[in-house]
Amino acid sequence: MTRPTLEAGMTRRDVLKVAGLTGLGAAFYASGVERFLPRALTAKASDQVPFYGTYQAGIMTPAQNHVQLVAFDVKTDRRDELIDLLKRWTRACARLSAGLSLGETDSAYIPPDDTGEAEGLSASHLTFTFGCGVSLFEGDRFGIGHKRPALLRDLPTFDLDQLDEKWSGGDLIVQICADDQQVVFHALRNLTRIGRGVVKIRWTQAGFQRSKVADATGGTPRNLFGFKDGTGNPDVTKAATRENTLFYQWRDGSPWLTNGTFLVVRRIQMHLEVWDRTILKEQERTFGRERASGAPLGSKDEFASVTPTKRIARGETELPADSHTAVAHGEGKVQLLRRSYSYQDGVDETTGALDAGLLFLSYQRSPEQFITIQERLATSDRMNEYITHRGSALFACFGGIQKGGYIGDALFA
Repeated sequence: MTRPTLEAGMTRRDVLKVAGLTGLGAAFYASGVERFLPRALTAKASDQVPFYGTYQAGIMTPAQNHVQLVAFDVKTDRRDELIDLLKRWTRACARLSAGLSLGETDSAYIPPDDTGEAEGLSASHLTFTFGCGVSLFEGDRFGIGHKRPALLRDLPTFDLDQLDEKWSGGDLIVQICADDQQVVFHALRNLTRIGRGVVKIRWTQAGFQRSKVADATGGTPRNLFGFKDGTGNPDVTKAATRENTLFYQWRDGSPWLTNGTFLVVRRIQMHLEVWDRTILKEQERTFGRERASGAPLGSKDEFASVTPTKRIARGETELPADSHTAVAHGEGKVQLLRRSYSYQDGVDETTGALDAGLLFLSYQRSPEQFITIQERLATSDRMNEYITHRGSALFACFGGIQKGGYIGDALFA
């Protein structure tokens, strides 16, 4: 192995100082082993989320500050080329999740293995979550047509949907999350670079939130309407939630989905200009919650049980039956794991208003869980006056990746 050259004006002592290495580190440097050290030598294990495991990371993982969703269409018709890409993606994701660079190329005469913009940054709780869409099975290009689960199909078009094809579909999906936006982009860029020639980007959407609100309680993040978003999410730290709400041993003829789940992606535009002209009282009745505390109307605690009522009268303080909270809750028998983020994507060319809203992401063991709730919302949610659904997609997410395996290996076994 050749030793890396120093930048002009940098001494060997400077390099060791920056790296924070001592005598042992100097020995590493002399041997060239420093190229295998983490990007940021100050990175802690607490900054990392394991890539390998029973379930994929990024589902039960506490939500990070940034998300990048990227849907790919597969260009090749060769099964071996797709499998090879999934193996290369597996190696790359495992390294990036651990805060490592992607390779060891140091020659000035060939492109580097890593694009370099995350150099010096920690892993920032980076996670990758992979899934596949119904189109991957169509035409049986890869000999997996018979493995398509019956539940994996296009979502229905709901009342009031105004979907744009450019935000829908895809053969493969990758959800990339981290607390540092540059770390997220670095991961997106390198997965795209590695996949060049085999896959092409169909669409990509970026989102943000504050996963850790700076108040005494830790706080539930707020959406762009200014209301707390995600209060009713199931507690994934509890074993009962993991076993009964999200995951189960698949018995529908699709054993490759064991420890997997379904991901729903909806791009929901929020009409902020209309909302901003709405009085606070009406905003709260629309949500069914107090804006400040997040408590259901008629309650004081954000996490108080939801009890929808049909009593809607002027001056009423109880929860309106057509409020978003009441309609989404229904009888409380259907739950989703929501992992939503806000987005802002410039200006709507048609209206001149901000193109901003919610990237609604939900994980559930059956798409019917989402469909049941969305059919109610599309019919009677007073929130519909302020939002428009622009994108829609459904993906089956693989079970966890094991060391020695690769992304989706059970599907191609």
